[in-house]
This record gives sequence, structure tokens and C-alpha cells, in this order.
Amino acid sequence: MDAISKTERRKQSLSAVLSTYGPGLLVTAAVAMAAQFLSEHYGAPAMLMALLLGIAFHFLAEEGRCVAGIELSAKLVLRIGVALLGMRISVELLIGLGAGTILLLVSAIVATILFGLLAARLLGRGWRLALLTSGAVAICGASAAMAIAAVLPRNEFSERNLIFTVLSVTVLSTLAMIGYPIVAEYLGLDAQATGIFFGGTIHDVAQVVGAGFSVSPEAGETATLVKLIRVTMLAPVVLIFSLVLRSVPQEGASIGKRAPLVPGFVLAFLALAGFNSAGLVPALASEVGMEISRWALLAGIVAVGMKTSLRRVLEVGGDAVALVVAETLFIAVFILAGMYYLGHS
Repeated sequence: MDAISKTERRKQSLSAVLSTYGPGLLVTAAVAMAAQFLSEHYGAPAMLMALLLGIAFHFLAEEGRCVAGIELSAKLVLRIGVALLGMRISVELLIGLGAGTILLLVSAIVATILFGLLAARLLGRGWRLALLTSGAVAICGASAAMAIAAVLPRNEFSERNLIFTVLSVTVLSTLAMIGYPIVAEYLGLDAQATGIFFGGTIHDVAQVVGAGFSVSPEAGETATLVKLIRVTMLAPVVLIFSLVLRSVPQEGASIGKRAPLVPGFVLAFLALAGFNSAGLVPALASEVGMEISRWALLAGIVAVGMKTSLRRVLEVGGDAVALVVAETLFIAVFILAGMYYLGHS
């Protein structure tokens, strides 16, 4: 009888979990699939489509059976997607580029974040928005924005700022994918230099790949490699932000409650990168993991979009737009100057 009752309790518990979270998870998954469909058939960035569709379904996150599942997608599912990005990273990638280029990329990331903090102060914007936008511009666009937002102390503008950042870097990445090949041709960059320029400055991976291979296979391969080196910096930057900011209180947090010393998804990212570097991740597992990561990030950004109203996003102001554009121009100039110094021009 005890065994039967335990089985029944498990069934009831599973049923309760599915009832609580299932509707919201299914809705975010369905919208994510719609975003991917639009991306594949009309050429628009999937992340941008996911964000805009999510905003259109904002009413689902206000009340009803979908709220809990949408909240879970915006937090846990999104972090799973970021953690699985570690499967792309290996020590071999770092060795392949050379010390000079790696130092240039690391310097560009640090300089862009510092520039973002300074520019935000001059524009009268808060440091949270500065870290969010500059980190997204410096590392890997929307994925970095979502990872950084997960460790920033929360306030009433957190979700609005995240949506604004994801929207801005995605739009700017798309514009860069179109415009930077023209810039590279005007400057007379060879295929390798073009790849370094694209990989070091365009925010999102998909647009880096699109820009690089639109020039040549060598430029595309170099751009992808350089971009993945920038993605490698996601975990260290998020870890540093987490350690520095863990004593800053969050709105709605319990008294005395502190953020974990190292976020779990950062540990998972580093662990997967380590396993991949050691050759312990089979090729099939890596492909499956990256596919899961892609869908988890799409579902996560759909959920974040659902949680934020378009009216609040528009309230962010023109100075915030100026901030993210300035950061984008800064990293482009910094990378080009560094390439000239290293003899890549």
C-alpha cells in the first residue's frame, strides 16, 4: 500500500507541476517556433522576431494560467540556454587565433564596458543600464544581455532595460551585417582582417556569420572564430559582475538574502567549456546541446518580451539609444585601431 500511495503522490505532484507551468511553457515554445519560422522564410533575425512576438503577447504574462510558465521560461529556461553555449568553447579556439588578436579582443571588451559606464554617467543614465548595454555590445549581443541581466541587482526598470538592450543590439547587429562589408571594402581589408573586424565588432553570432560569409569563406571562418573568442569572455565577465555586485540589494529580495557567489549557469558554462576542451563532449552531443541552447534562448527571450509592455520600452528615452549606438561605434573604432597596430590592415 505504501508503494502505491508513493506512486500516487508522485503522479499528483507531477500533475500539479504540469498544471502550474505547462501552459506558459507551451505558449513560449509555440511563439519561439513561430519566430524561427519567420526567420527562416523571411530572413529576419530569429531573436528579433522572438522579442517582437513576445511583446505582442504581453497580456498573457499579466494574469491567467500562463504566468508561472512564462516566468520559468524567462529565468530557468533562459539560463539553461546561456549555460549550453559553453559547448562551443575550447582551448583550441584560443590557440588558433594568436596572442595578439586575443589580447586585442579582451582589451576591446574591457574598454567598451568602461566607456559605457563613462558615457552613461555623462548622459545621466544609471550604471545598471550601462553594464547591460556595454556588456551586450562588447561580448555577444542578446545572449550576453540575458546572462548579465540575471546577475544584476534588480529594480523597477530591470525588465524594461533588458528588452531595450536586446532589441537595440539585434537591430544594430543587422545593420552592421549590411554596412560593415561596405566599410571593410572601403578600407581595403583582406579576408583575414575582414573576419577579425566582423567577429570583433558585430554583436550577435548569426549576423557575424552572415556578414563574414557574404565576403568570402575565409572571412566567414575567421569572423566566426573571433566571435566565439568573444563568447568565451561571457562567463568571466558575468562572474566578475556577480562578485562585485552581490552586496547590492535587489528590490523585493528578503532581508539578508544575498546572490550566490557564483551563479549556477556560469559554473555550468565553464564546466561544459572545460569538457569540450578536453574532448569529452562527443560531436553529436555538442550539436544537440547547441540546438537545445538555441531554442532555450529563443523561448527565454519570448518570455522576457511577454513580461514587458511596449509602452514601458519606449519610455527608455533617446539618451539610452545614443548610449548603445556610441558603444557600438566605440568598439568598432577600437578594433580597427588595434588591427592597424597589429598589422592586420
